[in-house]
Amino acid sequence: MSIVTVQLGQCGNQIGFEVFDALFSDAHGPQGHCSKRENEAYQASCKERFFSEEKNGVSIARAVLVDMESKVINQTLSKAVQSGRWKYSQQSCFCQKQGSGNNWAYGYSVHGPRHEDSIMNLIQKEVEKCDSLSGFFIIMSMAGGTGSGLGAFITQNLQDQYSNSLKMNHNIWPYGTGEVIVQNYNSILTLSHLYGSSDALLVHENDIVHKICAKLMNIKQISFNDINQVLAHQLGSVFQPTYSEEGSFHYRRNPLGDLMENLVPHPEFKMLGIRNIPQMSENSLAYSTFTWAGLLKHLRQMLISNAKMEEGIDWQVQPPLSGRPTLGKMALNKKLCFNTSVANLVVLRGKDVHSADLGGFKDPGLYTSWLKPDSAFNVWKTQRAFSKYEKSAALVSNSQFLVKPLNVMVGKAWNMFASKAYIHQYTKFGIEEEDFLDSFTLLEQVVASYRNLRS
Repeated sequence: MSIVTVQLGQCGNQIGFEVFDALFSDAHGPQGHCSKRENEAYQASCKERFFSEEKNGVSIARAVLVDMESKVINQTLSKAVQSGRWKYSQQSCFCQKQGSGNNWAYGYSVHGPRHEDSIMNLIQKEVEKCDSLSGFFIIMSMAGGTGSGLGAFITQNLQDQYSNSLKMNHNIWPYGTGEVIVQNYNSILTLSHLYGSSDALLVHENDIVHKICAKLMNIKQISFNDINQVLAHQLGSVFQPTYSEEGSFHYRRNPLGDLMENLVPHPEFKMLGIRNIPQMSENSLAYSTFTWAGLLKHLRQMLISNAKMEEGIDWQVQPPLSGRPTLGKMALNKKLCFNTSVANLVVLRGKDVHSADLGGFKDPGLYTSWLKPDSAFNVWKTQRAFSKYEKSAALVSNSQFLVKPLNVMVGKAWNMFASKAYIHQYTKFGIEEEDFLDSFTLLEQVVASYRNLRS
């Protein structure tokens, strides 16, 4: 089954290119640790999901590119052609001459209705090229105007027109000290609208990815290109093919459907995050060896201590033992640091993958009381190595990981709203104060629901 990717705004288009390039490079790279036949099945599965093919054999990304300015789309098209391996269809692009000026309301209320028919027609044409549609993957920022405002509008339209198809939004969380003064307004409006129209929100925080580039990849002068390549690696490590079941060498056909089924058991909990291990520079990799036991021990501790990368894991944090009283202030603090999960999916790729012991992720103490570990935890595997790593693991988690950043963002937006700062820029395009209040109410409820997972 195929996934149609919708790339929105500068951020969505730049990340989208890196994602398709990473997927294609991996599928056509060394066949690491699997047979030729298995590797061919892996390539065919990747192609069905993400690429169609021209008569001359050139792979075309299953994507629609949307921006209100043409510069980034033109750059993205030419970078894909220059790769010499795959490209975008020029008939699947929509751009205009005027951007959204970092104003969510302009993207949502002006550009959205004005260009709705043209954009939805492009998406329909891309859907018609698929033999079978798994759903939509929508890449967008939260802080700007086009990606966030128009992105929320298009997602709503997809929900209306393709109600039976799954929609996953990949949202880029802005830097804490971002350049856009209204980024917290834009972000809360984006999240609250997507909560009603998307099936899952896969969130990457710019600050965290920046740290990964600096501390794990040893990059001295970090560019958006570097950040986008880390994002693409993390997404590829989840979306590339895996076996449909233990002991099978058939690849799963419906990755989006399986992801949702495994990770979003309740519509109130739809925030997902990715953690990867290992992540390192080529130089460091040459001197490193990995065991499944070591990788999974670190990955589990990253989960329960809410560490977004290997560096800085708090090894003191442990799952609360059910029925035991917590003793003293220290124990209480450690309990508060513990990251409770709704559901987790571990994706393992590489050598001896079937020997990996995942018992540590089945501990009931990791999960909310209303879901048994058998339902809350799943694992996907393939012997086919991913990218440059002989063994690698990805964790997609529906947990409390965003409670703190979301609470901070809502608080900052509320402080600006209470003093009526910049509200006029939104009301003149039809977004009223009541719309802000609805967004605050919804997101405060999301924070409360995740906070109360343990109670």
